[in-house]
Amino acid sequence: MEALFTSTAIVAFAEIGDKTQLLAILLATRFRRPLPIVAGIFFATLANHFLAALVGEQAAAILDGQWFRYLIALSFILMAGWTLIPDTFEEDEDRKPPRFGAFLTTLIAFFLVEMGDKTQIATVALGAQFRDVLAVMAGTTIGMMIANVPAVFLGNELIKRVPLKVVRIVAALLFLFIGLWLLAQTAGWL
Repeated sequence: MEALFTSTAIVAFAEIGDKTQLLAILLATRFRRPLPIVAGIFFATLANHFLAALVGEQAAAILDGQWFRYLIALSFILMAGWTLIPDTFEEDEDRKPPRFGAFLTTLIAFFLVEMGDKTQIATVALGAQFRDVLAVMAGTTIGMMIANVPAVFLGNELIKRVPLKVVRIVAALLFLFIGLWLLAQTAGWL
């Protein structure tokens, strides 16, 4: 039970303000269908965190290198720039329906965005610490859901009151701050 509760708490707190939480809000505003988005987040997290806990259990040292921390910092900085580029759906209300739908788009996006994310790295470390893949996977998945389900349901209300351009700028600044902070921390400046 310690592995389950610890994993849940760590990931729930680590996910607040994380890029996947921002992705949940953006997907909610894009599709306006919360249940398929929540299901996509759930199944993507199960798969991703199962693999991460398994890696942690087998070889925690694989992702424990300074080069990897620099790569993560750079990905946050690049994400900041990408976030500033408006999506075509924001300007075109007569858009075609998405090719893959809310569930599959969320499933793929969350699985990929979670790669190298701080919650995935935390899952690797928890898998190494507790050596219990299923308890760690269950706990980290519950933690992700605790943080992201409210973002899906409340994110759309936020977007109704705040222009998407403002959300993009705030998200970009958050990504940039995290990237620069990780860079400084990895370089030993903090």
